[in-house]
Amino acid sequence: MPSLSELTNDTGAMTQRTSLTTRILLVNIIAVALLAGSILYLDFYRNQQIEGRYDLALSEAQITAEALAGANAERIQALLVQIGKEQDLRLRLYDEEGELAFDSFELDEPSFSFRPADAETFAERLGRGVDSTMDFLFRRREISAYVEPDIDEAAAWPEIVAATNEGLSQVFLRAAPDRSPVITTAAPVGTEGAMLLTMRNDLELADDVREGRTALALAVFGAFAVSIFLSLFLARTIVQPLRDLVQAAIRVRLGRDREVEVPRLPDRGDEIGLLARAVSDMTHALRQRIDSVESFAADVAHELKNPLASLRSALETLKDIDDPEQRKQLTDIAQHDVRRIDRLVSEISDASRVDAELSRAVFDPVDLGELLGGLLQARENRNENGNCKVVLRQTGARPASIMGVPIRLEMVLDNLLDNAVSFSPEGGEIDVLLQNIEEHVSVAICDQGPGIPAGERESIFNRFHSVRPEGEDFGRHSGLGLAIARSIAEAHDGSLSAHDRPDGEPGACFILELPALDN
Repeated sequence: MPSLSELTNDTGAMTQRTSLTTRILLVNIIAVALLAGSILYLDFYRNQQIEGRYDLALSEAQITAEALAGANAERIQALLVQIGKEQDLRLRLYDEEGELAFDSFELDEPSFSFRPADAETFAERLGRGVDSTMDFLFRRREISAYVEPDIDEAAAWPEIVAATNEGLSQVFLRAAPDRSPVITTAAPVGTEGAMLLTMRNDLELADDVREGRTALALAVFGAFAVSIFLSLFLARTIVQPLRDLVQAAIRVRLGRDREVEVPRLPDRGDEIGLLARAVSDMTHALRQRIDSVESFAADVAHELKNPLASLRSALETLKDIDDPEQRKQLTDIAQHDVRRIDRLVSEISDASRVDAELSRAVFDPVDLGELLGGLLQARENRNENGNCKVVLRQTGARPASIMGVPIRLEMVLDNLLDNAVSFSPEGGEIDVLLQNIEEHVSVAICDQGPGIPAGERESIFNRFHSVRPEGEDFGRHSGLGLAIARSIAEAHDGSLSAHDRPDGEPGACFILELPALDN
């Protein structure tokens, strides 16, 4: 016997192989099938009623046979007429030779008649068709039709033959012309012959069951049609947009069409619309990332080409120079280019690694006041501020707490301080203002340098864009520092921007804004 896990796996595999449209149809049709199952109850009810009439017919036949046994002809005729009228029965008595002796329908007015098939209304014919369909679906044994024999004798009725041979009452079920059930019962009458009792078909029962079947069949058919329509509509509403998204995603993956438009479905406010817009945004972000990587690779190749070309030229010239002074100059150039390449490789490695690291990093609470204080003290100990004086001021009663990665935030602040020191004049002052304003924490680092023209305040954050102060050693900076700093700020849901000094004095002011930690 398969285990529960195996059954679950098989079910899951089967579900994965079945399309979403098929599953929607199956789920809705199952509900209709459960409604159709109520027809079975009607059959159960009808069978119970017929079994009850079997018992009644047997009782009537046995009682009547006992009453007829030993009675004279006059008494027999009276009993046949009386019982036939009172019980709506047709009673026939056959003698020992099997000849018809008495028939209650001939002795008096018939107590009932069968409803002819050609007299049915459309609803009755429809019900009859439903009956035939149910019999076919449930593989019921075909019931023989009730037909009066051409020669009415005991041998024409199998139930009389069986009752005479076995000495026991026999019950047969036949179908009237309108397919309603007709019960006939044969019982031996002492040693004088046999009696055939034909019970009136229960038209009320047949009509009730037929009407119930017809109503249920129409309801099931209507529900089935509506279910299929709604299922196809639902499948079209859900599946078609998903197929469009799949096709667009495949085209994006194959990269055959650079301008593939992923459908955003702006008119849909449901989960499909949210999914479409999320996939569209994801694709747009992926394209931007790919473009950024391609641009970064091109920039790296361009930036490495210059020092490599210089290094190559110096090395190729060095072998042809004998003058010690010139050889020393070429050696210095080569060493400078090697250091420059080393710095480029290190900063390129940082730039390419920072996004990946931050995407996996776990952010922790960070007090920017403590972080800045520790950084400034470390820089002072390493004499990295040169002749500049760094002044830290903090406003706000609350701690300047944020969520972030301390080592990366320190990298941003260290880079901004390096930049301020580079552009500050000898003995200049660098103001560091830490503020906790409503939902944001900001750090403003302002120098007394020449400032940044308004037209270049965005371009300075581009990779390898480097505007350095006069007199600085060429190649000392790669132009990646501010680009890395902004990338880290944005990874913390913050921003980094360049401005004029707020007091109107010459100089640049870089402002780092980060979301404040809820206290």
